[in-house]
Amino acid sequence: MRAKPGYRKLKRILVVLLVCIASFMVYVEIVNRNSKQMTYRQKVLKAVYPLWMWWARTTGKNTTNLTGKKLPPVSFYSLKTTLNNGDTLAFDQLKGKKILLVNTASDCGYTDQYSDLQKLYEQFHDKLVIIGFPANDFKEQEKGTDEEIARFCKSNYGITFPLAKKSVVIQQTGQSPVFRWLTDTARNGWNNKPPSWNFSKYLVNEEGVLTNYFGPSVSPLSDELKNALNNK
Repeated sequence: MRAKPGYRKLKRILVVLLVCIASFMVYVEIVNRNSKQMTYRQKVLKAVYPLWMWWARTTGKNTTNLTGKKLPPVSFYSLKTTLNNGDTLAFDQLKGKKILLVNTASDCGYTDQYSDLQKLYEQFHDKLVIIGFPANDFKEQEKGTDEEIARFCKSNYGITFPLAKKSVVIQQTGQSPVFRWLTDTARNGWNNKPPSWNFSKYLVNEEGVLTNYFGPSVSPLSDELKNALNNK
């Protein structure tokens, strides 16, 4: 008995679908050939990161770029943070350098920006400090402990810039004092924009003045961010 045309069409669609899935799985493994102790979700997110960034930039999702320059009522250099290893970093030690503060997560579509942040740090190491602030505030995309986060960042992205202890970055009870300063006009002088998602970026200049907010879809290696780093 000959198969019905509708059945043959469905069979062809299923075969094509299976080939596409298998090809994608191979692609994921190729992209992650050097990844260590990543979940499959993390591997997939890393593999689709270029496509995700293209889509986000095309649609304008999380591409906000805010600029300001007002003397802060509360000195940036009065702040400090506890690092991932338990040490305290007083920000008055950072005078004379630009500081990029980024809220990060390990299970996010933007997680591969860790790689770009490390490249940026190496490229501008003489005048830039980057501090990552792991947080579980957006869809619980950072459930790991401080030790797990440090291990993940080091083994998969070779991170050498400092990571803060896991904290809260959105405006609620328990918010990190650093992100309270970054998102409160009464403290920083002009900006009240909270992180829109993981990998939002705040740039403070050599005098402790907040100058820029970049949304998550603005790559750390973008012209916008590099131009801000080169501005006096």
